[in-house]
Amino acid sequence: MLDVRATTEQPVLRTENISKSFATRHVKGPEGKKRVTIIENISLGVNEGETLGIVGESGTGKTTLLNCIAGILQPDSGQVILDGQALTHRSSLKKSSGKIQMVFQDPGSSLNHTMKIKDIVAEPLISHKKSKESREKVIASLEHVGLGKDYLEKYPNQISGGQKQRVSIARALITNPRVILLDEPTSALDVAVQAQVINLLCDLQQQMKLTYVFVTHNLSIAGYMSDNLLVLYAGSVIEVGPAHDVLNYPKHPYTVTLLNATMTPDPKSKFFLDARIQGEPPSVINPPSGCKFHPRCPYAKDKCQVEKPTLAEAGANHFASCHFIGELPLTVEKRY
Repeated sequence: MLDVRATTEQPVLRTENISKSFATRHVKGPEGKKRVTIIENISLGVNEGETLGIVGESGTGKTTLLNCIAGILQPDSGQVILDGQALTHRSSLKKSSGKIQMVFQDPGSSLNHTMKIKDIVAEPLISHKKSKESREKVIASLEHVGLGKDYLEKYPNQISGGQKQRVSIARALITNPRVILLDEPTSALDVAVQAQVINLLCDLQQQMKLTYVFVTHNLSIAGYMSDNLLVLYAGSVIEVGPAHDVLNYPKHPYTVTLLNATMTPDPKSKFFLDARIQGEPPSVINPPSGCKFHPRCPYAKDKCQVEKPTLAEAGANHFASCHFIGELPLTVEKRY
């Protein structure tokens, strides 16, 4: 198992070989409905007070992975381990007393618009049978995110998008969680508000020693927020390591593709491949054999079509899933 860690301490959160598939409605296999694998054998770890960033295109399985960690989905196989304790079922996740909380992508849809802010923020306390202390904790939690008592009686449709996301963060904080899962928490916000929320998350992490798993499309934000970075492609980990190394010294062509798709102030500053990557991500219904990236990879060889690569060492705590690590002509001219 690979642990993503910047130090030798025991990770607060680990996953071991998490996999999740779903039955398709219209496509059938030999034994009935065909199952489509969304994430496959994902192992990761994150230390207390650190941020693990997860990046990849839409449809790579990022949100599915978070939902499995949060207990929203039950993985087909593998384990979620919190503070050394395996959370094998949803019931065991509930017993963790809110120690894993989640902030969703769109606060407009993740908040119940028929409830007042005070009830939305208190909801995790009520579900974990701590309602007696809820009012004081709600006020304190709102103050942590820059809101106050004036918001207790408001409804979500009376506040802005940025304020809604602050309410979502306050709701996640109220149980004093060990880990907060952030599913693209800024993508539904205006650019100026995005910066405010990112700075808020960083300040809260520093003040409260919070541990984040942060999913994003934006590699610039990932580089700013993350201690370690995990790159997903078609439900599999294809590169992982310290964020600085992954962003500045990528070892997989797909990571380079993501980096080149990220806007920077200098459009001439970029990574270069000596060949162009083309095509679309593979179908989850009929994924390619061997390396899932080989139909798009300009460096693919016969071995890539038949043999699936495993994560191999590409540097200090830096791993990539490629048969030809260190042999590819990747020229680096961009720095994060």
